[in-house]
Amino acid sequence: MPTLRQLRYFESLARHLNFGRAAAECAISQPALSLQIQDLEAKLGIELVERGKAGISLTPVGQDVAVRAARILAEVGDLMDFARDRGKPLSGPLRLGVIPSIGPYLLPSILPTLRAEAPDLELQVRESQTGQLLDALMDRKIDLILLALPIDRPGVTQVGLFEDPFFVLTPSGHRLAGQGAIAMDDLQNEKVLLLEEGHCLRDQALNLCSQAGVDGVEEFGATSLATIVQLAGNGYGVTILPELARAVETRSHAHVAVADFARPRPSRTIGLAWRDTSRRKEDFLEFGRIIRQARAA
Repeated sequence: MPTLRQLRYFESLARHLNFGRAAAECAISQPALSLQIQDLEAKLGIELVERGKAGISLTPVGQDVAVRAARILAEVGDLMDFARDRGKPLSGPLRLGVIPSIGPYLLPSILPTLRAEAPDLELQVRESQTGQLLDALMDRKIDLILLALPIDRPGVTQVGLFEDPFFVLTPSGHRLAGQGAIAMDDLQNEKVLLLEEGHCLRDQALNLCSQAGVDGVEEFGATSLATIVQLAGNGYGVTILPELARAVETRSHAHVAVADFARPRPSRTIGLAWRDTSRRKEDFLEFGRIIRQARAA
């Protein structure tokens, strides 16, 4: 009977396709890893790995076993999470992923409430782009993601928490500055500044511009909203930002102004996402309740 340890070793080897890197990840020696893989092959009675001068590859049946091994390990890990957390809700480690256009603006308001209501929670935060966080979620490197919805990823449960309207940030003195009912058409012939590729906020803004036929879009290599705001404030264009970032990004910048969209205002949905197989659904829903509570305070 294969052991869970052997399945973990093989799953790591299947991802890296390199004995050295897989051994380092599993914290064992390379010869020991090789022996464990050979023993796994013997127990299953099949060849999992093809070894050659150019490196290694998985056999066709090895590829199928790798998928099944990853599924088994995920189920076992989620079972352990379920058993560990039954004593008290929102206790123990929780690895949270959050996207850059949410983290700096929402976390400061929810962390004090979270600390007060879940003092036994060991929160670990990782900030990255949506695609990278979803990969980490499915690899069981994080447990939960705070992000903009919807997402298109099989095997992921997503729950919306609140709507985050968009507004237009302009240089002070701009023709749109201070207006309260602008249409997307009003951005025609404007240079619209966006974040670099990979940020979901960029994709959402591009979608809005496309719907309105706005084609004067400037795609910078900026990775933060703060940089885009600086560019807008110095006359390099206008940008579309979420309401969540409004107070932080405008309070210390004297050269920017805000223009609000006409109703119904375009917005993004802020929510949570976790693996369908996770046994911590109740914890995650409680986490969402605390976010809503902190937002309402």
